Amino acid sequence: MLVDSHCHLDFPDFVEDLDAVLARAKESGIGVMQTICTKMPAFERIHALASRYDHIYCSVGVHPHEVEAHPMVTVAELVEKAQSPKVIGLGETGLDYYYEHSPRDLQQESFRRHIEAARHTGLPVIIHSRDADEDTVAILKEEKARGDFPALIHCFSSTRWLADECIAMNIPLSISGIITFKKSDALREVVKNVPLEMLLVETDAPYLAPMPHRGKRCEPAFTRHTAEVVAQLKGVTLEECAQVTSESFFRLFSKAQRPS
Repeated sequence: MLVDSHCHLDFPDFVEDLDAVLARAKESGIGVMQTICTKMPAFERIHALASRYDHIYCSVGVHPHEVEAHPMVTVAELVEKAQSPKVIGLGETGLDYYYEHSPRDLQQESFRRHIEAARHTGLPVIIHSRDADEDTVAILKEEKARGDFPALIHCFSSTRWLADECIAMNIPLSISGIITFKKSDALREVVKNVPLEMLLVETDAPYLAPMPHRGKRCEPAFTRHTAEVVAQLKGVTLEECAQVTSESFFRLFSKAQRPS
């Protein structure tokens, strides 16, 4: 069994054929999916979707792109929404200095509020970091010094430095279809040197479809292609990669129930 630790099943891309998408995921051995919240106004829709299916869970949080467009989320709001059995993570939050759709200071404040909510709930913070590695690490170290919390770097596609810094803080990395791209040699080299037990797999669907589907809509079934490349890099079978990455998912997202 594989787990798609990060996808966006509520996006318009899946409105017309969600049941078919989920059927293909099942056929590909995807046993559990986490559909991710990017803005608070969408939470109820995302939560309702997750509640319809035993094998789908969700998060609650605000993407750095969305921070300025809506009232700043409070720690209390995050904690309250996180009480649902279906909510297993906080985010995605973090920093995006590539697009900077929201001012950096607001992104940082939102990030810290998600971390504080993680301390209250024990749920992991799902971190987006793009062109912001130094500030991401600085905030994580500052906040870890104030009190520990679980976390995950989603869609890891950065440097050995960021990987090493996160592993030193016991923060695993989630690998997306980017690992399969022809120009991702540097990323593959980094992942090759990360312990397998510190890796999860994801699609970020509908984005970042892996080879051989690049350029098409991504969907959870494609998690398998990413896992196959991770397995090759680590010198293990797909079955072993699936077992270890799934165990890591359930260890981190401990509210999620393992399929019977």
